[in-house]
Amino acid sequence: MAKKILCGGRRLTAGTVPGTIMSMTPRERMRSAMALGIPDRIPVMCQMSIGHMLVQTGIPPYELWFDGDCFAGALVSLRERYGFDGILISLHGHSGGWERKIVDIRHEESSHIVHWADGGRTVFPEDDLPQHYPAVERRVPTIVDFNPDSLTGDLDWIPVSQGLSFTIDPERRLDVFRQIRAAVGEAYSLHGEVTSPFDYFLDLFGFAGGFLALAEEPDRSKAVLQCLAEGVARIARDQAVSGLDAIKISSPYAGAGFISPGYYREFVLPFERRVAEAVRREGVFVYTHTCGAIGDRLEMMAESGVSGIECLDPPPLGNVELADAKGRIGRRLFIKGNVDPVHTLLFGTPALITEDVRMRLRTGSRGGGYILSTACSIAPRTPRENVRRLVEEAAAFDGLAKSE
Repeated sequence: MAKKILCGGRRLTAGTVPGTIMSMTPRERMRSAMALGIPDRIPVMCQMSIGHMLVQTGIPPYELWFDGDCFAGALVSLRERYGFDGILISLHGHSGGWERKIVDIRHEESSHIVHWADGGRTVFPEDDLPQHYPAVERRVPTIVDFNPDSLTGDLDWIPVSQGLSFTIDPERRLDVFRQIRAAVGEAYSLHGEVTSPFDYFLDLFGFAGGFLALAEEPDRSKAVLQCLAEGVARIARDQAVSGLDAIKISSPYAGAGFISPGYYREFVLPFERRVAEAVRREGVFVYTHTCGAIGDRLEMMAESGVSGIECLDPPPLGNVELADAKGRIGRRLFIKGNVDPVHTLLFGTPALITEDVRMRLRTGSRGGGYILSTACSIAPRTPRENVRRLVEEAAAFDGLAKSE
């Protein structure tokens, strides 16, 4: 039986989305789509930004970030609110006892500022990712000074975004997955997340140093990427055998805005292939998430051995038209996404949202293998009724009967 999760003594609750009774469970529906099948209806599952989770739950930002119970409870309650067929669990390995390291918490304007016993501080906006300012700045190595053998152990951090890291507690690295499965039961699809070896590389050497290393020291760069790929593959395998339905490889810096197709083939493809192999060996679906313009590399992304691709940002955020992507890779990979999270879901009128989503449903449903989703994360201030419309439209859509 599913159970609720307590966050700081608070029971997180949410309303549910009314829908038509269907013949498949949400988990079966997602599995069918990921296997390139035609489910009873198009499944719906979006990645939620930390900012959106904060705005919609009202959980203090430092609790949502550090407290595994709060993070799990927020994901479960928002799945209920929106009626999604699954949950993406983007952070794992939450440490216990984090609150004992706090010296002071101050609320200034729209942020909470946490001061730590080691002299560092973290600024937690009420609708965005935190920014950490350590007491002593981390020395960024150069590629010629770095020893790849230092990466032979388990990777103990997640490079979240632009220098922001999340530390993995090795004793608790799988707790959040088990907790959410216990909370939602067997009916819903649960997805884990790992970060691309390429992102770890950029996190290690910085953006300027990392991109220069690719050009000036390609062999050294590949040696580091190989070690990182082995570390990420171990994380992915651990998640895969913990009962998850799919693993997402987060690879936001592998699009055309950052690297050429040639660099993608040389410095991203082989190492994401290693991760994908580790997951698929366990009989679990795996998909890659790359933002922005990827229209010039869809077929190369398919060569990595993943089961599907996420984002497929449409213009103006990216350059992928859903019909084109379906024609090029739709028989090889499932597609998740393509709804513009900004111009459509955040700022769109109800009429625009309805028209846009119905177009994605008509196009995506052809031949199966489609999951309706925002291209990237739901933006922080997206109205909840706009998000709910995704499931409402999918439940009402009858295009599957006309699928090719």
